Amino acid sequence: MIVTQRLNSQDKQDKINITEVKIFPANEGKLKAYATMVISGSFIVRDMKIIQSDNGAMFVSMPSRRKKDGSFKDVAHPLDQKTRSDIEEIIIKEFEKVCGTAMM
Repeated sequence: MIVTQRLNSQDKQDKINITEVKIFPANEGKLKAYATMVISGSFIVRDMKIIQSDNGAMFVSMPSRRKKDGSFKDVAHPLDQKTRSDIEEIIIKEFEKVCGTAMM
């Protein structure tokens, strides 16, 4: 049996509470680093990728796994654009602090 419980809108936080970010430089072509984040000191997300697009912009790719058909499916990901933007902003700022602009 699957049980689903949704939070009331008043229970939802306005911004994700990322309490720790670790950056692991890679500099393998477009892949610039891996990142790990801890949410509220109690939930960890590993294997995020910091990637530089063709136009030079940086973005964060969520952890994924290859399906039997060869496509990829995110293992964990934000449910809305605001949360995705908040995560990217925090992780990319930490990447820039750790690696500087030399890897960009």
